Amino acid sequence: MSRVLVVEDEAHIRELIQLHLGLEGLDIEAVGDGQKALVRAGSAPFDLVILDLMLPGVDGISIARAIRREGPNQDVPILILTARSEESDKVLGLESGADDYLSKPFGVRELVARARALLRRPRRSQLQAEAATGGERPLEIHGLHIDPSRRLVKIKGEAIDLTAQEFRLLLVLASHPGIVFSREALLTRVWPDHTFVTERSVDSLVKRLRRRIEKDPADPQIILTVWGSGYKCADV
Repeated sequence: MSRVLVVEDEAHIRELIQLHLGLEGLDIEAVGDGQKALVRAGSAPFDLVILDLMLPGVDGISIARAIRREGPNQDVPILILTARSEESDKVLGLESGADDYLSKPFGVRELVARARALLRRPRRSQLQAEAATGGERPLEIHGLHIDPSRRLVKIKGEAIDLTAQEFRLLLVLASHPGIVFSREALLTRVWPDHTFVTERSVDSLVKRLRRRIEKDPADPQIILTVWGSGYKCADV
C-alpha cells in the first residue's frame, strides 16, 4: 500500500484529500502545519507528498527544499497545491523540488489522477539501480516504442532518426507521463554540461522533436506545453 503524506492547513481540504485518496487504497497521513510536516518527512519514508504552499510555521517551498536536501524522502514525488494565480509561484515550487502542481480550487478526479501519475513515476533510486544493472527497459507509450539500451525509437513499427539530445529529451518526458518538467530541469537532464545553452535551447529542441514524432507539430498530442511551467508527456 502506497503511503502518502498530505500537508494542508485547511481542515476541510485536508479531510477531502484524505477521504478520496483513501478510497483509492492509499495509506494517508495528514498534518496541518509546516513544522509537523518537516518532522514526519524527515523521519518516515513516503511514496508521495501532497504539499500546500501556504502553511503556518514553515511554508511549502521551504519544506520541499528540506525534503530534497536530506532524509528518507529525497526522491519522493511532490505535488504542490497553491491558491496563488501567479505562474512565477508555481515555477518556484517546481524549481524547489516539486514534481507537479495543482491550483485551488481543484477537482477531486484531477487530484486523484495527478497523484496516480506521480506514484507511477520511477523513483531516482529505482532508476539508478536499473542503470547500474543495465536494466533500462523499453517503453511503449502513445504509439511510440522507445528502447533506451539500443537508443531506438519506432512509430507504428517504423524506426525514426533522432539526435542524441532529441532522444534524451523524449526519454525523460516519456518515462514520466503527466509530470511537468521546468525548462531548467530539462536542461540538467538533456545537457549534462549546460554551460553554453539556455532555456531557449529547450524550446528549440522541443520543436524539433515534435516535427519528428507528432502527426501535427502545430497541434501536439504527445509532448505538451504547460504554459508558464515547462513541458510534459501526455498522461496515459
